[in-house]
Amino acid sequence: MHWRYRHTVLALCTLAFASTMLARLVISPVVPDVTGHFDVSTGAVGLALSGMWAAYALTQFPSGILGDRFGERRVILAAVGITAAASLSLSLAPTFAVFAVLTVALGAGAGLHYSVATSLLTKEFDDIGRAIGVHVAGGPLAGLVAPVVATAVAVRFGWRAAIAVGAAVALPAFVAFAWRVKRTPPERPDEAMRDRMAIRPLIAVLSRPPIAFTTLVACLGAFSWQATASFLPTFLVTFRDLPETTAGLLFSAYFVVNGLVQPATGWVSDRIGRDSAATGTMALGVVGYGLLVAGPRIALFPAVVCVGVAMTWGAPLQSRFFDTFEADERGAAFGLVRTAYMVLGSTGSVAVGVLSDASGWAAAYGLLVGVTGVALVALLANRVFRLGL
Repeated sequence: MHWRYRHTVLALCTLAFASTMLARLVISPVVPDVTGHFDVSTGAVGLALSGMWAAYALTQFPSGILGDRFGERRVILAAVGITAAASLSLSLAPTFAVFAVLTVALGAGAGLHYSVATSLLTKEFDDIGRAIGVHVAGGPLAGLVAPVVATAVAVRFGWRAAIAVGAAVALPAFVAFAWRVKRTPPERPDEAMRDRMAIRPLIAVLSRPPIAFTTLVACLGAFSWQATASFLPTFLVTFRDLPETTAGLLFSAYFVVNGLVQPATGWVSDRIGRDSAATGTMALGVVGYGLLVAGPRIALFPAVVCVGVAMTWGAPLQSRFFDTFEADERGAAFGLVRTAYMVLGSTGSVAVGVLSDASGWAAAYGLLVGVTGVALVALLANRVFRLGL
């Protein structure tokens, strides 16, 4: 029975993550409709979306503290519930100012989920790499489905209905999670949140050598992921001179590979070690980005497959964090490091976008060869020289 229950928890955590991700991703395909309806610039909508992703990153840390204080189940339900409410409200927004505020609220609510759900899964599973890999897979699979569904709904029913799809998916996920997942006791029910957010202890956590090292490698991975998700289709059309439809198919293939391989990468990290699995992903990143920039056109599909596998670094590196944390600090500590590497990694979009304008796409995506190469060298150096990081 316990085996069946813990896999139910894994399935519902993954469903909850996919629903919170889908609710955010269905906005992008209808941006032209939103700008036209509210008579605002694309930059204004882009600013609102940046606020959404920033809020998502920044709520990772407090979500971990809330999970320790109130229990993971309650926080996950709050995350999915807020996502549903914000998506529905967003679809009904009367003005752009309200739309922008609700977009940020959507990001903040969705951001409460991931760190807490991951902490819950580490309590249920011994092979946490595989469990985290399955959980992470909910994101790219939502990324594959969201544009197709949003576009189809928008064509038939309008952009407001497309955004409301987020609520239509999140609400059943909320009900299923509330029905099937048992109450989870809090780790620190009596400790004040103010004490958990004191600066000195936070610095102490991030400065531990193994945590600092893993955070550094995760930042490099997040930088590459953000740049890939933001610009891969544009790179393929502008630099590799592919038709938009072909570039779109390759971008979809990237999400398919990334989603399907995540559990396998986590399983591999359970079997051969976190660093070995992470080293493999970064090595494939060097190969994949190198082929994208300098390989023949026939190599573009293998290049995208390599990049898709490379961006499954989350399963081994997140598992590496949990191997280091003390049992009673997992929720808050993981939320802290996830906020750190997501915020720093988010600069990938800006850096690659600016570099493409200044020096061209070869230099911009060539940068990602270097970034994944630095991560690869760091992991190899830690292993070869036995640095103990």
